Amino acid sequence: LKAVILIGGPQKGTRFRPLSFEVPKPLFPVAGVPMVQHHIEACARVPGMKEILLLGFYQPHEALSRFLVAAQQEFKIPIRYLQEYAALGTAGGIYHFRDQILSGGAEAFFVLNADVCSEFPLQEMLEFGQRHGAAHSFVILGTTANRTQALNYGCIVANADTQEVQHYVEKPSTFVSEVINCGVYLFTPAIFQHIGEVFQRQQQELALEESSNGWQRAEVIRLEQDVFTALAGRGKLYVYKTDGFWSQIKSAGSAIYASRLYLNQYSKTHPERLAQNKPGGPIIRGNVYIHPTASIDSTAVLGPNVSIGEGVTVGAGVRVRESIVLHGAALHDHTCVLNTIVGWDSTIGRWARVEGTPSDPNPNDPYAKIDSESLFRDGRLTPSITILGESQLQPGFWRTGQGLLPSYRPPGAVPAGCSVTIPAEVVILNSIVLPHKELSRSCKNQIIL
Repeated sequence: LKAVILIGGPQKGTRFRPLSFEVPKPLFPVAGVPMVQHHIEACARVPGMKEILLLGFYQPHEALSRFLVAAQQEFKIPIRYLQEYAALGTAGGIYHFRDQILSGGAEAFFVLNADVCSEFPLQEMLEFGQRHGAAHSFVILGTTANRTQALNYGCIVANADTQEVQHYVEKPSTFVSEVINCGVYLFTPAIFQHIGEVFQRQQQELALEESSNGWQRAEVIRLEQDVFTALAGRGKLYVYKTDGFWSQIKSAGSAIYASRLYLNQYSKTHPERLAQNKPGGPIIRGNVYIHPTASIDSTAVLGPNVSIGEGVTVGAGVRVRESIVLHGAALHDHTCVLNTIVGWDSTIGRWARVEGTPSDPNPNDPYAKIDSESLFRDGRLTPSITILGESQLQPGFWRTGQGLLPSYRPPGAVPAGCSVTIPAEVVILNSIVLPHKELSRSCKNQIIL
């Protein structure tokens, strides 16, 4: 077994892209660790896993290399990064590196999109594939969404008895099915034959065009639209439906929501990672992660669903809820931080209040997913999670306890840039504050350049 994690790359027009350098967004900390580490941890738990490959078109850099070395040491499994020469799509990338993936005689391999959070039931998918599928069949991880939100995902129509995928449509315009694609797959080497057929067809079509880069565009292949659609109904594709948690991470609200899901999972799988109420320590409510180097006043109240990063200082009487506080941030006495991502080395003054608007799924709908709303609606800023800035040391990198992490805009509507300072006794609500700003007044639903 092997695993390929598609970390993709920065794309123009997305809401989660680098500010100044093409480096992986999956290194953004969620529930105390980089987003992609949750994927690696799930893969490393599968018996017989021989290697994990990260695949994308970010430029290699020191921060990514350090992360890979640390992950190899922690999980005792080889981990490599393979860089695409261009954005090749979810299928084009694995087809381009098929020799690397199949080296060592891999009989099967998982493919995981990095911008999702999940319990990642990989072992269950493997057992399901052995029970239901033929020797050269493939498995998609699926879950149930409500009828309206299902239109935003790949929709799967499957045989109720065999779970064979009979029809697949990516983001249909009308309702097709409530079962959606989770972006986690189990393939055998036979998948490359089907991807190769798409590649050959695209080459033939592009050969008719007089284009100098036609050969390059032929390699841009999408698993969802180009491969799954053709495989559906041919006895080659099956869906394993999970009732565990799953969400995409494409906005600020989804980052906070993903952190909550992972913190809740820690209570079952890694209770040692969660803070506990202790004499002389802060008041903990619900699931809270605190880095050992953080300094927290005993009168502070944290939780539920709070992640405190390395070197963070939290003063007396501070209240933090539903938030992520990253490396080096300082929350001075009696501040209130709600539904917020406090970025690297940001400072919030005494008695200040920083609050965002939660964008959680509908709690009354068990199949509701989080909405990835646009930055603006009807010409106005959409209320969303507030994010207070990152401290940039050099173009393209940010300082963390592990050295330099990549510069990128975390997902969401309200980033507040590098070294942002919030003065005492002000209120910041749902505002975008760009880098290196020291605010002097309260603001609400504003973009501060």
